[in-house]
Amino acid sequence: MDALANGRTPDRAALRDAVRTSLSMLAAKVPGRSVEVRVPPYGAVQCVSGPRHTRGTPPNVVEMDPATWLELATGRTSWAEAVAAGRVRASGVRADLSAFLPL
Repeated sequence: MDALANGRTPDRAALRDAVRTSLSMLAAKVPGRSVEVRVPPYGAVQCVSGPRHTRGTPPNVVEMDPATWLELATGRTSWAEAVAAGRVRASGVRADLSAFLPL
């Protein structure tokens, strides 16, 4: 994450590991299966309690690039800022993760 904060490109393996670890932290912090959080190409988790999604495209989806996810997870940017800048694509009534971030 220091590389991102300093404007450098992080090592791909380190970026992958940071995304996967922080997504796992989100799933543990906010258990459930009503929202799918996607950070391609590194991972996706289901979280937030509510109606369980079982097939097809989930009704509540949040997707963003790895750098945006890590900035949100660490508090370097806010949910509102990332959404306003178009860095987060969120659909569905439960797709607002602002109450759960930063981790």
